[in-house]
Amino acid sequence: MKKIEFSLFQKFRNKNVIVTGHTGFKGSWLSCWLVLLGAKVIGLSINIPSNPSHFNAINLKRKIIHKKVDIRNLKMLKKTFKKYQPDYVFHLAAQSLVRRSYSDPVYTWETNTIGTLNVLESLKELKKNCAAVLITSDKSYKNLEIKRGYKEDDILGGKDPYSASKASAELAIQSYISSFFPSKKTKVFISVARAGNVIGGGDWSENRLIPDCVKSWSKNKKALIRNPKSTRPWQHVLEAVSGYLLLALKLKKNKKFHGEVFNFGPNNTKNYNVIFLVKLIKKYWKETSWKVLNRRKNSFYESNLLKLNSNKAKKKLNWKCILSFAETISMVADWYKNYYFRTKKMFEVSSDQIRKYEKLLKKRSI
Repeated sequence: MKKIEFSLFQKFRNKNVIVTGHTGFKGSWLSCWLVLLGAKVIGLSINIPSNPSHFNAINLKRKIIHKKVDIRNLKMLKKTFKKYQPDYVFHLAAQSLVRRSYSDPVYTWETNTIGTLNVLESLKELKKNCAAVLITSDKSYKNLEIKRGYKEDDILGGKDPYSASKASAELAIQSYISSFFPSKKTKVFISVARAGNVIGGGDWSENRLIPDCVKSWSKNKKALIRNPKSTRPWQHVLEAVSGYLLLALKLKKNKKFHGEVFNFGPNNTKNYNVIFLVKLIKKYWKETSWKVLNRRKNSFYESNLLKLNSNKAKKKLNWKCILSFAETISMVADWYKNYYFRTKKMFEVSSDQIRKYEKLLKKRSI
């Protein structure tokens, strides 16, 4: 297999790129990388979903066009797309927390499903060539607790409101591609990306393992661990984001990717559970401690096993995860230690990690 030509990423220079959900964890890392690549980033988001946040920590607002836009507001969204005429669109805006989807299911469905419909409606207004990558979730799959790793053509579903809303968004996307974006006539080409659980510096989302841990450890408190044996397809946020960038560029170049779905996950022969991850962090952040909670205290459904098969991305996009699990955890720990205990500017910390990852891409890509 060929190596990823990193020079390919330079094609974002001077391009208009709309990123929905740019204030979120993945969205802010994606936007930061695009800024470093010389893109003109237009970020659309209703709010900053956490405090602290990676978005604020790196002062991203000063480096992009920051627009407060609710993707549930179709009129405003259409107006914004028309004004900025994007060359690329990355749709990440979502209500992304399983637990919150139980307490506020209507907002979850409105944002994740109707919000995605509104993005599709806004894409219909464009008269220029545009590549759009719509990011959904590994939880779009109907979870059968299978060990082989979900493939892109596996059945969609979801027991919880979050998963179901994401699966429904995918049905909407495919129906719109068939109905309104026929490959022989459209100038707008669309692909779907599904990623596993991403981790990295700057994530302070509620009820997520690493954010919960670092919040506790920064105050010299014990982290509370639930489901210590549960596995997740953990990967560094830059692994998933590199997949999104690569897919957008491939989509722009070759319309055969129009309507295609791609998984972006770690090597599914590597399977790490919660307690293994926490113990590994201790190697890089000595002042850590934790307590395992009684499983019966969980009041909502959570999947125990989530794995993705990313062979399609490897074969068609020449993409793969390049970091070892230890390197991933080291980067995560380093970012948070810089934030809590050092004086270095966080935009520099994030930029340095992106630059280091770019160098590794050149050395280690497929």
